[in-house]
Amino acid sequence: MGTDLNAPLGQNRKTPPSGSRRSGLSFGRILLGIGFLSLVGVSVWAALMPTGLITPQPEPQAVADASRTDGKGVADKPADDSKAKGQKASGALSGAHVEETMNNDGSIVTKFSPKQRDGDGPAIINVGPTKGQDPRMAAFPNDDLLEDSPEGRLPIVGPDGLRPMDQYARLSSGARGVRIALVVGGLGLSQTGTQNALAQLRPEITLGFAATGNSLQRWMQEARRGGHEIVLQVPFEPFDYPDNNPGPHTLRVGLDTQKNLSELHASMAQITNYTGIMNFLGGRFLSDADALEPVMRDIGRRGLLFLDDGTSAQSLTGTLADTIGVPHGFADMVVDGELDRNAILKKLDELERIARRNGSAIGVASAFDESVSAIAQWVDEADSRGIEFVGVSALVKDPQQP
Repeated sequence: MGTDLNAPLGQNRKTPPSGSRRSGLSFGRILLGIGFLSLVGVSVWAALMPTGLITPQPEPQAVADASRTDGKGVADKPADDSKAKGQKASGALSGAHVEETMNNDGSIVTKFSPKQRDGDGPAIINVGPTKGQDPRMAAFPNDDLLEDSPEGRLPIVGPDGLRPMDQYARLSSGARGVRIALVVGGLGLSQTGTQNALAQLRPEITLGFAATGNSLQRWMQEARRGGHEIVLQVPFEPFDYPDNNPGPHTLRVGLDTQKNLSELHASMAQITNYTGIMNFLGGRFLSDADALEPVMRDIGRRGLLFLDDGTSAQSLTGTLADTIGVPHGFADMVVDGELDRNAILKKLDELERIARRNGSAIGVASAFDESVSAIAQWVDEADSRGIEFVGVSALVKDPQQP
């Protein structure tokens, strides 16, 4: 009958004939073993085969170069051109270790990894000379653009060629169109007048600070935080000196060169963050080539522009600036020669006509209440007519610009 369910397990079991006993290695196990060995073989072949998925070993010379830049020793093995196309390590100043791997198909894979740096300070990335300044830092000077002198800290060209006139410039849109630069000077001479100008004038207006003014550093910082480009007004000798005295540190024709440069530097040291120098009076001094030339050279050497207010027909600033390569500009008009609101508005309209005819124009004024009020109103109106107002540095003749 069937299986005896009551029989003890493993007892009374029939013993198969000796010829029918299974072998220890069944056919299935043999196939499984062959498959495993095949898989191992393929893996080993793939690891050793130089396919496009395997990163070639770096050439010994490239490793040696990387060791030099990383300061970890120099490899002794020479370069072998028969090695796979390889890797190159970046220089020590890159801020990271960079490896470029060229695959067999010509594609390049770049790998960036951290690299040990000297010191604990932040990494500084130098992108070369730039124009303009981060608005968050506009009230603070770039220490690379200052040097110590007996008169104080003076502007200089930075080690990378960056000029103060570029660093502290107000950036313009670069669009082709009618552009006007308005410079309102005399700030620092009157506290209420300075406050009024800073409160009413738009950031596009360039502000001129008189070197003979008061609290200049504080006013400068407020102007820079407000987005203004600034120039420094230096006193020069007028024809009717000393009856008309511009104030302390006036540059004069009768002084020797060293004394005039010392007076110039005393004015320059009053504030920082300005793009250039603008004359305060100075008809006589600006018409004397022997006195003016060393002053213009010093201004240009320090990476500053010179703005002539255009009040002296005998001024030689343009001729000398062209000869010795100093960035310079001339005001096309003094808009507040007559201190009357309607007269100032008419002058501003005339300035606009000059700008539309020539493409650009520069106007200057002083920080009188009537001037500031008229300019603030007119700028808003002219802006709606497509006029772009720019910092004066955008309109000067610069020998470094094409």
